[in-house]
Amino acid sequence: MAAKKKAVAKKQKTSAAGPLFDKILIANRGEIACRVIRSCKKLGIKTVAVYSEADADALHVREADEKVFIGPSPSAQSYLLIDKIVEACKKTGAQAVHPGYGFLSEKQEFQKALAKAKIAFIGPDALAIHAMGDKIESKKLAQKAGVSTVPGHLAAIPNADEAVKIAKKVGYPVMIKASAGGGGKGMRIAYNDTETREGFVSATNEAKSSFADDRVFIEKYVEEPRHIEIQLIADGHGNCVYLWERECSIQRRHQKVIEEAPSPFLDAKTRKAMGEQAVALAKAVKYKSAGTVEFIVDKHRKFYFLEMNTRLQVEHPVTELITGLDLVELMIKVAAGEKLPFQQKDVKLNGWAVEARVYAEDPFRNFLPSTGRLVKYREPAPGPDVRVDTGVYEGGEISMFYDPMIAKLCTHGKTRNAAIDRMRRALDEFYVRGVSHNVPFLAALMAHPRFRAGKLTTNFIAEEFKGGFTAAHLPPKDLAVLAAVAATIECLSSGRGGQKQPSYRSWRDVVSEESKVVMLNRKPIALNVLGTAELGRFTVSIGDRKIGIETGWAPGQPLFHARIDGEAVVVQADVVGSGWRLTHEGGQAEALVLTPRQAELYALMPVKAAPDTSKFLLSPMPGLLASVAVSEGQEVKAGEALAVVEAMKMENVLRAVRDGTIKTLHAKAGDSLRVDQKIIEFA
Repeated sequence: MAAKKKAVAKKQKTSAAGPLFDKILIANRGEIACRVIRSCKKLGIKTVAVYSEADADALHVREADEKVFIGPSPSAQSYLLIDKIVEACKKTGAQAVHPGYGFLSEKQEFQKALAKAKIAFIGPDALAIHAMGDKIESKKLAQKAGVSTVPGHLAAIPNADEAVKIAKKVGYPVMIKASAGGGGKGMRIAYNDTETREGFVSATNEAKSSFADDRVFIEKYVEEPRHIEIQLIADGHGNCVYLWERECSIQRRHQKVIEEAPSPFLDAKTRKAMGEQAVALAKAVKYKSAGTVEFIVDKHRKFYFLEMNTRLQVEHPVTELITGLDLVELMIKVAAGEKLPFQQKDVKLNGWAVEARVYAEDPFRNFLPSTGRLVKYREPAPGPDVRVDTGVYEGGEISMFYDPMIAKLCTHGKTRNAAIDRMRRALDEFYVRGVSHNVPFLAALMAHPRFRAGKLTTNFIAEEFKGGFTAAHLPPKDLAVLAAVAATIECLSSGRGGQKQPSYRSWRDVVSEESKVVMLNRKPIALNVLGTAELGRFTVSIGDRKIGIETGWAPGQPLFHARIDGEAVVVQADVVGSGWRLTHEGGQAEALVLTPRQAELYALMPVKAAPDTSKFLLSPMPGLLASVAVSEGQEVKAGEALAVVEAMKMENVLRAVRDGTIKTLHAKAGDSLRVDQKIIEFA
């Protein structure tokens, strides 16, 4: 039997071109490291995880077959050290490295160092990485390959005066961009000469500090732009195919938030033209492995080359869901010398997929990052229509040292609306406690009429959420349904000492028609409940409306799954005192189920006023108080800097919102702060 198992494993690791790798090291962390491990296990390949001090108990470390410690928590002292990764490969006997995305994934020096050590790089060759890594040179190559490019000046601009001359020639508005840029850094839009001068200076400074390269160029700014990218896969034998497109227009500060495949905007003719141009560019640099060619598309479906990412993209799962292909598996096989097992005509498009990036951040506080322990963490159940890629687990930590991504939530459906509707329910099923998260914001996006209509641009969030995200942006609640859910939950539970415990009623008992008053956010909703606990079927009457509920919920479960009037609904239910906190479609409601007499008495209870914090400067996030710029008794003006709080390696300057006098300093430089901790008190 053991010999048979060994033979099967050997067969799994053999390709037409020769044996696949026995062991692969993943030079990354978090969800993408876990994602690569998953494909390696499917192929019967052993994996090696590298980790920093902060990641000693990380999920990718737990899931890998071997692990190697590579240094302190900051990525510059661990994940970005090429020699440490090469040393780890030699130590473990790893024959290949998958770089994931970010970190060293697009560093030609890394590919060269691995090649020198005779270790395979699961990605393109250094030539392609270099050619596509420079935005100026990549656009020149694109032009030579016949790829449509944005009109502009594809050369480094020496000074602000020259920038103005070029901007006038190109025609306003223009985009000033760092040549070595990425992640939205070193980018400025200018509509006139003054903005061009200011934008040139700021983009140059930002580019120098972020990339140690202050070269910037200018191109025409496409108004009402959509960000649409083509996924490629190419082998080392001259074969290259495109795997349709992804729409990534929903962005906040140039960072993608929602991605979908295919695009709701492209027609077959445009899709084919974009795909063929992307393939032409890849072949021009003899590209090998998975890669993505990004385009800006205007309202007339004219498309322009933006850049090529020579790595696996964060949003690759939506492509996998509509094609049925495993991109990581293909990358591994291509790196081992295999030919692609299919041609362009074989790539089918099946349905629609949507991805939402779930982050540990507070959307109600201008998306400030949130760190800490995941006290509770439950993902939606995986299936053919739901996929979750994550690198965290319940009880784990969201570290201040890295990107605060919790997970990538993906849904699939036959149509775009079906995929969006499944996403809305899946977001309700995502149960996270202990850190703030952006699920309310994602829920608001999924419910937004303009998003559902597919009328997208890269300015969508800036236009639809002016002034920031607030509770007013959440989808409207059906208060009657929430009241009915609260009453049903109460019927299936009994309250003792503020804790919800299983009811002492016989499980066969029928709930006779009971009059209840649900205090929903302190507003009374009178209703009647009739049902059978054994069958989990209830009818809730509110005025002339009757709401039918079928559920298998039991006390202690955080998610109330039900069919309400025939429609699948999920509500998160947390015990709060003698009531419930219900979370649905990003919003929350406090519910207290009372008898009519109890409701009469409850109405007489005084409402406790919220504390007045207007005289205090509070910390908007957990972090380190880097500096305090004022002293007691000092007068300050509106807009004046008061303190700097450092979190997630970013400095956040806190300023006075009005004129005033400093009365008391409640914290000093070097203190660790929690959310809403007092820093300064005003007179």
